[in-house]
Amino acid sequence: MFNKLDNLSSQTRIIIAVVLALAFFIPYSYFYAPKPQENNATSTQVQTTQTVPATQTTPSTQPKPDFTQPQASTQEIIATINAENFEYQIDRLGRITRVTLKEEKYHKDTKDLELFSNDIANQNNPKILEIRFADSMLNQQAFSTPYEASATNLTLKDQPQTITLTQKLESFTLKKILTFHPNGLYEIKVEIPQNYTYFISPGMRPSAENDSYVFKGVIIKEQDNTITTIEDGDSKGQSNFANSSILAAVDRYYTTLFFSDSNNLNSAILSNAEKNPMPFLSANGNLELHGFIGPKNYRLLESINPNLTEVVEYGIITFFAKPLFLLLETLYDWCGNWGWAIILLTLIVRIVLYPLTYRGMVSMQKLKDLAPKMKEIQQKYKGEPQKLQAHMMELYKKHGANPMGGCLPLLLQMPVFFAIYRVLYNAIELKGAAWLLWIQDLSVMDPYFVLPILMGITMYLQQHLTPTTFNDPIQEKIFKFLPLIFTIFFVTFPSGLVLYWFVNNIFSILQQLLINKALERKKAREIAAHKEHKNHKAEK
Repeated sequence: MFNKLDNLSSQTRIIIAVVLALAFFIPYSYFYAPKPQENNATSTQVQTTQTVPATQTTPSTQPKPDFTQPQASTQEIIATINAENFEYQIDRLGRITRVTLKEEKYHKDTKDLELFSNDIANQNNPKILEIRFADSMLNQQAFSTPYEASATNLTLKDQPQTITLTQKLESFTLKKILTFHPNGLYEIKVEIPQNYTYFISPGMRPSAENDSYVFKGVIIKEQDNTITTIEDGDSKGQSNFANSSILAAVDRYYTTLFFSDSNNLNSAILSNAEKNPMPFLSANGNLELHGFIGPKNYRLLESINPNLTEVVEYGIITFFAKPLFLLLETLYDWCGNWGWAIILLTLIVRIVLYPLTYRGMVSMQKLKDLAPKMKEIQQKYKGEPQKLQAHMMELYKKHGANPMGGCLPLLLQMPVFFAIYRVLYNAIELKGAAWLLWIQDLSVMDPYFVLPILMGITMYLQQHLTPTTFNDPIQEKIFKFLPLIFTIFFVTFPSGLVLYWFVNNIFSILQQLLINKALERKKAREIAAHKEHKNHKAEK
């Protein structure tokens, strides 16, 4: 096996590296979320017995409440909260059932963005601020008893405003005292007698973005500051997390969440029929916490509570991707445009990675120069793998060439490229951000395919300048088709990401030209020195 690997050309290794990279990018983008871990720290179990078959079971010793869902007629709106950038509607069961974002950059088809789908398939999922009881009879009563609102309309300007929702049940009166802020933050106070166990939900994840290459599901920040993610389709049974600080349901760009500075949230994650996580907090008696509904804008979340920036996460590579995003944001502050900030970020990355790039290019040039001698050895020792291996290694050693030298730097750069890919693909800051004349939104595909085509052209030029040592014409043809494959692959990608790749190709071409000239000058000096040495010997 090792003999065969050593006999591969450097360009073949690059093809393998690119194919492996593509094979890594797509599956990892979809499946990167860690599997949920069960935590038995909270003792209360909860089961949903709905108008559809139950999707999970609990031990027979635990309560099995009847969480019968309301019918469509219960969607009557009793209160509306209006702010400059959003509108919430509260239904007769004291739940926020409709969230509309008004900012133009979030518009969909020139209309205000609806964060949640209201189709029938989602009627059994919990809504924002929905309360379910552990006692089945009490729960059925709660779903058939409407709330009363202290006001039907709140208009938020500069100051927060409060609304009280009251539900008069047979045994007690339940109150939700909600204080809404203009930035999407809200405060929750639930007043309820101590001897009633209940569950309150931040709601299912927003359904405004359904891209299959990003994480969609639930994020929990636990007491030890670790982040646990449960992705749609991966939720099984019930998972409990005691003393967490954040419980968030997220899609690519938006979130609805609960948080607490005192790490006192007891989170319970259930599964619905599609194995999607349904987030709840378990409580007994009065409860106070904070919530947020809106975009995962880093600065906005940081201004509300620095802890909330954990909701903007990029999987296992978050530790590296987040600093790259902060660098990108700093560059944006300096130049005032996200497109130019991406270009500056690309330049900085190229400068930092230049030593690796230089070594890789020099190694490929050495292998190209050795190609004729390598071919001679391969022909001479054809059918004698041991001798072929020995003479190839001797050739590499004599000329200081590394058969993996061209491939290894590329592989070392892949984590950087992947981190940038994650940052540019998930950054809502790029939404509605224009660059030049035809790019009006860096978060969506180039409407005229200009950037993907330019990226393909520059990739072809880069190939033309890169030293090659093809011995197999089929390999050469495959490699020449890579620019076309990448162009097609990137057509539907966000233009901000394609811009990065295009500019990266431009800088690669410039680096290759400079290195080629430097190598030519070095080679010319070596030839001149060799001639001078020969002449000196002849004179003697």
